[in-house]
Amino acid sequence: MSAARLPRWADVGLLPLINLAMALAVAAIVVAIIGEKPLEVLSLLVQGAFGSARGISYTFYYATNFVFTGLAVAVAAHAGLFNIGGEGQATVGGIAAGIAALVLAPSLPALAMLPVMLLASMAAGAAWAAIPGYLQAYRGSHVVITTIMFNFLANILLVYLLVNVLPVPQNGSVETPPFAASAHLPQVHEVLAAIGIDWPTSPLNLSVVIAAVACVAVWAYLWRSRAGYRLRAVGSSASAAEYAGIRPQRQVVVSMAVSGALAGLLAMNEIAGVNGKLLLDFAAGAGFTGIAVSIMGRNHPAGIVLASLLFGALFQGGAEVSLELPGFSRDMVVMVQGFIVLFSGAMAYVLARPLSRLLQKLHREPPSPATEGAHG
Repeated sequence: MSAARLPRWADVGLLPLINLAMALAVAAIVVAIIGEKPLEVLSLLVQGAFGSARGISYTFYYATNFVFTGLAVAVAAHAGLFNIGGEGQATVGGIAAGIAALVLAPSLPALAMLPVMLLASMAAGAAWAAIPGYLQAYRGSHVVITTIMFNFLANILLVYLLVNVLPVPQNGSVETPPFAASAHLPQVHEVLAAIGIDWPTSPLNLSVVIAAVACVAVWAYLWRSRAGYRLRAVGSSASAAEYAGIRPQRQVVVSMAVSGALAGLLAMNEIAGVNGKLLLDFAAGAGFTGIAVSIMGRNHPAGIVLASLLFGALFQGGAEVSLELPGFSRDMVVMVQGFIVLFSGAMAYVLARPLSRLLQKLHREPPSPATEGAHG
């Protein structure tokens, strides 16, 4: 174990916990400066996120979006790419799912309509992300720049369609009319009520199951398939992968397409599971939060799930804190999120070298008496 390199367990588990503790400590100092009690704020935040069935449901609802976008960032990262276009890919996925629902839902049952919406959202997100992938692989355009541009293009496309093309409700809102019943993904409290379990109403829906399946599928794809091995090989060394017969350009496009498909799944949570219609800003920043989630989760599905739950708890618990403490506004929750992103993302490895040295000292065994005698 060198001073510059941590063992896997410390890099994946210990270092993120230390970074999180530092972020919370700095946030606590700021909370104290504005006149609030840090422990009281933390207690209310945890209570709001996990202290009731309704709070847990909202936490998992927010976390579901972050799992989709976090996985999207992670797949591209394993190919050596930085996909920051999750917001646009989710938006285009929602457009495709919404159009499919408007056209087909009146004539299709739910068992057929919901898979169509899922496939449409994935296909549209994949196609939208594959374009920047192709531009980088074959035309030399940097994927960071193109995905940023495509975020704006996707938002403009959504506005144009809602204002000029798609039908609008009679109240003139910039949204579509509600979808037919077959385009609604069942909510968790409805499913539990059907089997005799009483659960409070919340936006949590069966897209949480889709998110769980997506985590397992991404893990199997990246670490248990030849396709995933080729992708990770290109991310580790494109020249070495090419020498081994792998085409790096193709893997760049494939990785971006898979990333876009995962981001597009966000539409199932927001469009099919909660809103039941296509509307502006349904992604609500989840694409950018997914970047922090992926970095904090070390681009692994298990870590992404834990990081998503953390950010979901911040969203839900922060809303409860702002209601209980008038001096703690919603902006303060954003500040806490910012500190977590700062310490877990931009400064993720600042403490890696000191931590490595500390672990070396703890790991180093003292010389035995026989050894001491042999050396005089």
